[in-house]
Amino acid sequence: MAEFLFEIGLEEVPARMIPGAEAELLRRVVALLGRERLLPEGFEELSGARSFSTPRRLAVYVSDVLAAQTDVTEEVTGPAAKIAFKDGVPTPAAEAFAKKNGVSIGDLKRIDTPKGEYIAVSTVKKGRTAAEVILEELPKEIGSIYWAKNMRWIPGATQTFVRPVQWMVCLLGESVLPVEFAGKTAGRVSFGHRVLSSGEAFEVQVPASYAAQLEGEYVLAEVEARRHKIRKALDRVCRTVAGARWREDEALVDKMTHLVEWPDVLLGTFEPEYLELPEEVLVTVMRDHQNYFALEGADGKLAPYFLAVLNISLTETNQPIIKQGNERVLRARFNDARFFWEFDQRTPLTERVKRLENVTFQKDLGSYAAKSERVRVLARSLADGLEGVDVAALEEAAVLAKADLTAELVKEFTELQGVIGGLYAKAQGASKLVYESIYDQYKPAGMDDSVPRSYEGALLGIADRADTIAGMFGLGMEPTGSKDPFALRRAANAIVKILAETGLPLTLEQVITGAAKDAATAERIRGFFRERVEFYLREAKGFSYDVVAAVMAAGWSDVRDAVARAEAVSVARGGEDFTAVSAAFKRMKNILAQAQFELAADAVYAGGDLAVEERLFGKYTAVSAQVKTAAAERQYADALAAIATLRSEVDAFFEGVMVNDPDAAVRERRLTLLALIVAGVSGIADFSEIVVSNS
Repeated sequence: MAEFLFEIGLEEVPARMIPGAEAELLRRVVALLGRERLLPEGFEELSGARSFSTPRRLAVYVSDVLAAQTDVTEEVTGPAAKIAFKDGVPTPAAEAFAKKNGVSIGDLKRIDTPKGEYIAVSTVKKGRTAAEVILEELPKEIGSIYWAKNMRWIPGATQTFVRPVQWMVCLLGESVLPVEFAGKTAGRVSFGHRVLSSGEAFEVQVPASYAAQLEGEYVLAEVEARRHKIRKALDRVCRTVAGARWREDEALVDKMTHLVEWPDVLLGTFEPEYLELPEEVLVTVMRDHQNYFALEGADGKLAPYFLAVLNISLTETNQPIIKQGNERVLRARFNDARFFWEFDQRTPLTERVKRLENVTFQKDLGSYAAKSERVRVLARSLADGLEGVDVAALEEAAVLAKADLTAELVKEFTELQGVIGGLYAKAQGASKLVYESIYDQYKPAGMDDSVPRSYEGALLGIADRADTIAGMFGLGMEPTGSKDPFALRRAANAIVKILAETGLPLTLEQVITGAAKDAATAERIRGFFRERVEFYLREAKGFSYDVVAAVMAAGWSDVRDAVARAEAVSVARGGEDFTAVSAAFKRMKNILAQAQFELAADAVYAGGDLAVEERLFGKYTAVSAQVKTAAAERQYADALAAIATLRSEVDAFFEGVMVNDPDAAVRERRLTLLALIVAGVSGIADFSEIVVSNS
């Protein structure tokens, strides 16, 4: 066995694309070696294979690769025996089959198949060497890596990749495998850091020395090693400022990890006068435009410092120059922000509302002024009957919500849309409810983001997104497959999260019927939201697929209620009695389905002639009352505990009663009993969907 290394060197790849490509290359290489029988028995990917990546390279290392495929014995089936032989004499069909497989007539054998007797031959497929397989198959795997965007840089060639390929390394043990891809042939030559190394190529001696040799060329190829070094450096440099700490930002740490090969951290400062600007503006400038980490004091307030992660080693000679340059750039950005902040304040938000008539939302749905009015009306209708909602504040926020789209600061920092509107509203004397609602209107931006702070902010956010979804669905522009150009799934996910986590007493059905323009559109939107609720329960809350299916079958419009039911079912499903009752409910549903029995709205159980039948009905009557009381108070754990007590009576019923009795009246009565039980407890979950373990 031998170690294997493959590296592909590129022009700088965007940071956001690197993690997925690194993981995919590792997966593809291991899968290739596995299906080609080049991995030893018991090979474990976690310990036997590793991946590396930097902005300029992707690499895979595999510890144990077999020198060649093992030979495989295959049985090849030929024509039917009666066609291959006539009176014991081989026919041309038999001779042709033997010749094709390189054997004599005497090597042919007869085998029995479901179709009758056929002739066959056992052949040995000679295994190819690992070098042969890799040279032929690896280029296909490289070319199949998914990139959000590709480039074509070779004149006349059709081959594309994320960035032009600069070099490749491919080693099996000490031997070079000259893999060809995108006009390059692999060797053992790689390159170090673009600035810190000598710039000269170096030879990778063996696969195992790859990471260490790169480190000698000022490249930390292991992603986690770079991440650890960045965090340690941020902590170390931050300690030079008394009482300060850097604001934890995992997303920015991750981004910088994939932007550098040899990280170091610089402390910079800026004039305290800039702290008069809102923190949101300053942090956005530092984080989103300069990739700087903000510092804060012990009081949590922003401090006049920043940390910059650099792709270079700092020295006494270069640090002052680099520090001065970064501070100068940041100062210019802050000056721009201050100018726009002061300039925008000359025009109140109330005067900017009129300008929205000239800002198009969507060509068929009109301007943002028209959208703002639709949102105001929808938000008002959703608020009707809800306690604790300041309708006047809600309507004022809806009118002003999009006004910051005409502000220069938002044009410069588009990611602050809504936030700037809230800050301007606050500065211009709006009430706390109004400016917070405007500020929070785009929350949550994702599943990890917080929800709006008030009912008014939640209603504004729901109405805005629901109007967009309804408008696009009405135009036939709903998401299809993986395509969602208007981010409607994200908008729907946010609505679901708001309803689940704010306590707002509102259902999705109210939102859908309030926003949709017609019944057909509303029905399509229902299906869309059903998928989003299922996604929220499964992916955001982590419930198992069968629990989600069971809960969704019992209703999903009240998202908060669906979450409560899922939590209760998840806890209860491990109980022995609940498991048995779930299996019994599945049996009941199957019996009812096979009998094609439908429970009439006014159906009643007429009473039976068997004691077990009567005991089951009596127990169900008592349990049904308990379930109804507990469910009304959303005490679903108590409701499920009551349902589980049905076990003994249900077991006795199925042991002592034949439901499909020959007597039609008896059969009807027993089917009615089962249907009443199923209907009576299915308001919490469809227990037949619960997967019952056989262990």
